[in-house]
Amino acid sequence: MKTKEEVRVTQIHFDVEEVRKDFPVLHQQVNGHPLVYLDNGATAQKPLQVIEAISDYYRRYNANIHRGVHHLSQLATQTYEDAREEVRSFLNAKETAEIVFTSGTTDGINLVANTYARMVLRSGDEVLISAMEHHANIVPWQMICEQTGAILRVIPISDDGEWIMDEALNMISGATKIVSVMHVSNALGTINPIEKIIEAAHAVDARVMIDGAQALPHFEVDLQQLDCDFYVFSGHKISAPTGIGILFGKKELLQKMPPWKGGGDMIKEVSFAKTTYAETPLKFEAGTPNIEGAVAMAEGIRYWRKLNHHELQLHEQSLLEYATSELMKLPGMRIYGRAKHKVPVVSFLIDGLHPYDVGFILDRNGIAVRTGHHCAQPLMDFYGIPGTVRASFAFYNTHQEVDLLIKALKQAIKMLS
Repeated sequence: MKTKEEVRVTQIHFDVEEVRKDFPVLHQQVNGHPLVYLDNGATAQKPLQVIEAISDYYRRYNANIHRGVHHLSQLATQTYEDAREEVRSFLNAKETAEIVFTSGTTDGINLVANTYARMVLRSGDEVLISAMEHHANIVPWQMICEQTGAILRVIPISDDGEWIMDEALNMISGATKIVSVMHVSNALGTINPIEKIIEAAHAVDARVMIDGAQALPHFEVDLQQLDCDFYVFSGHKISAPTGIGILFGKKELLQKMPPWKGGGDMIKEVSFAKTTYAETPLKFEAGTPNIEGAVAMAEGIRYWRKLNHHELQLHEQSLLEYATSELMKLPGMRIYGRAKHKVPVVSFLIDGLHPYDVGFILDRNGIAVRTGHHCAQPLMDFYGIPGTVRASFAFYNTHQEVDLLIKALKQAIKMLS
């Protein structure tokens, strides 16, 4: 591990204090202490540019889209579709027809489970997930397997929180129809080797969905290079509002999939005898969408893309290394998830202390962390624990905030031991 000074030299070129000026929520006190926000895995804070984009929408061109000939509707429609193009470019998808607006990662996974999976799965077919998945990538597949007679199989993991790749690859066979796994673990921070899984799945003509909710806040993703079939993420993880997200799907698959929800804007013609549907992506976007969410998500993406990603990743990695090093100096410290490749997430327990009690004392010191099972109960069962304390960092966090975390944890140990 690097020393404190070595770590701070690493990120000297990333001006985190300048970046923090764009995030008004960070400049407040909680319980008489400066806010230290370390719950970025749950949701990221929003820069002024995103906040102003929402305000600008409601001040200047609030109108419904795709249906009006008046000026405000035309402006709203153009801005909404410009947002779709921004997402396409961000992910390097081939065309905007492959970008479906959803309410978030969970909605995107459920859409695919209830359309593509229902269309292709038969009794005895297999759906493959992993032991570290978020509930959003477990429950929909359990439900669809119960309804179709398909079998849900689970990639095992090591104590370090990594897929056991030999077993994972051996589990992929001619019976495998769908593989749905997370790019990055929300509970452990593990960056999974999804490229190997995608290649193996395609070799047996299986389709692959990737949950990218925890990946995109930390590094760039090129979907044409990855060649996965579906990719989902939530806007609020990348400094956009809640209630907006993306399902990417290869166009040839989206064209074959039936709509999931019926209503306005997803149709060509409606009669009592028959309804014909719009082309992708609109056939999956029934009803009035989260227009301001899409506009603000595009602004959040623009903000993120303007940052120097090489320096950002060095900064985040230095935060992870420094936090890990300092945490391990505390008595009774156990860190869960020691993968070789991680984003800046540290999940831990302190012997004899309940995570909720630790979280409460941290909050009294102005420090926001997540405590509990992190919507990954099977993963917690694997480790034989009820949950952890999770400190998840973003590019706007600082090494001084790590110091404040450590100081508060020492207080918790003294009070609770």
